[in-house]
Amino acid sequence: MKKILILTANPTNTKPLRVSEEVREIKSAWERSLNREQFEISIGEAVRPQEFRRTLLDHKPDIVHFSGHGGGEQGLALMADNGEAILVKPDTLNDFFEIVQGSFKIECLVLNACYSEIQAEGIYPYVDYVVGMNQKIGDTAARQFTQGFYDALFAGESIETAFKYGRNAIQMENICEHLTPILKIRTNLDFQAISASLKDIRLESFDGQVSLNSSFYIERLNIESNCYQTILEPGALIRIKAPKKMGKTSLMSRILNHGVQQGYQKVSIDVWSPETLTDISTFLQWFCAFISEELNLEVQIEQYWKKFLPNQQNCTKYFSDYILTQVDKPIVLGLDDIDEIFSYPQIAGEFFKLLRSWNEKGKNSDIWQKLHIIIAHSQEVYAINFDINSSPFNVGFSVELGEFNQLQVKELIKRHGLNWSEQEIQKLIDMIDGHPYLLRVALYHLAKGQLTLDEFLKKAPTEEGLYRDHLYKYLSILEDNQNLKIAMKEVVKSDIPVQLDAKIGFKLRSLGLVEAKENKIIPLCNLYRLYFSDRLSN
Repeated sequence: MKKILILTANPTNTKPLRVSEEVREIKSAWERSLNREQFEISIGEAVRPQEFRRTLLDHKPDIVHFSGHGGGEQGLALMADNGEAILVKPDTLNDFFEIVQGSFKIECLVLNACYSEIQAEGIYPYVDYVVGMNQKIGDTAARQFTQGFYDALFAGESIETAFKYGRNAIQMENICEHLTPILKIRTNLDFQAISASLKDIRLESFDGQVSLNSSFYIERLNIESNCYQTILEPGALIRIKAPKKMGKTSLMSRILNHGVQQGYQKVSIDVWSPETLTDISTFLQWFCAFISEELNLEVQIEQYWKKFLPNQQNCTKYFSDYILTQVDKPIVLGLDDIDEIFSYPQIAGEFFKLLRSWNEKGKNSDIWQKLHIIIAHSQEVYAINFDINSSPFNVGFSVELGEFNQLQVKELIKRHGLNWSEQEIQKLIDMIDGHPYLLRVALYHLAKGQLTLDEFLKKAPTEEGLYRDHLYKYLSILEDNQNLKIAMKEVVKSDIPVQLDAKIGFKLRSLGLVEAKENKIIPLCNLYRLYFSDRLSN
């Protein structure tokens, strides 16, 4: 028999929630079920922190359902003794469920509270399935999710299937919040019991994007889920900005794949050949031809390209009258490394005006709403010579990728089968912070047993280290640009944040060598400080 524990909290100083109705929905679904004898339901209302702990220890439930208020980073709202809210911080909840894991097993935790994805992110290493909300969720949507989830669960369906029914229940009521619930699934591997040998974990190459089926891809809080929701909006435009090797391409491939799963056709461009960048006419004709080929359409440039019409107009007509008309499904178009065009300002300016105009058309035109665009770039667009207001770079949904936080670093370490102490984890972070690529390189070699952590730390900022090619590439770039070299030398030699010329700061950030601290600049990680302090002094 599976035990289900329902906990609610609706503090007096918060917006009233209809949590009692949600409880009734679960009990009603249980009473209707032909399998109700397989489940036992217990309820705890107006729970305070001590009751939260005691009811879990007393009942040792398989499934825990919490209904109440969430505040993201601020915490989950339980009841204080005076009836008002007391916020339990994410780290505190993470620690609690880590302790619980040693006492008994919770199969599933449902956090039916706004912005609870951050709690789900921290708890799922200790619970098999955790449901959270990636944004604010309305009362009606929350209840519909609960209905669909427990109808399926009591009918004998799996947690994953029940989750899908829950989302679909929201959708069937024409509520546009069905992508708000997210499901975090703990890997089947017991990382505490795994050695770092290759026979236990299949390590993957750290070069290039992280493959779609990789267990080493780490989701960032709210980013993937928000992108998946946004890309399905009519005429959607998503902009992904991050320094090099931060995971732009890996994220884009997942958004494209999500579109495919929803029945969209995808086209991805990640190579911008100088042969096509000679003039705007050649470039736009190549662009149209490439997309036609990718969609298995006959290339009909000559038929649609009118000699006396502007190139942008020809390109727009080719899309509206041919591509978008011939294809009966929405198209999701990924433009990766688009900043390679920045070096061709005349072409870049005209092309970006075109993308902006298509996005504007999508607000009113059914045919243009079929085109969903993702743009990824490293360089700061404000440092480039074109009109930002006639480009796609200040419209649409903006995503900026940074380094992994400490929880994400810990999770990646676990997935490499390394059972490290907090001190060892901190040593790694002190050297390379949460840089995704630097972490993948280090953990790949450490998991293979090719060197110890102390050996890695000693050699990392030297020519003997794992990053010698990576660091030398950046050194060559700095040596070729004296302004960048002088600025980087100033940054790594200073113990406090440095004020730089805005354009120079933008370029160093685009390279991924520094980060902003308010309006000043510091090295991105200690690896760069140590290496460039030495090399730029010689």
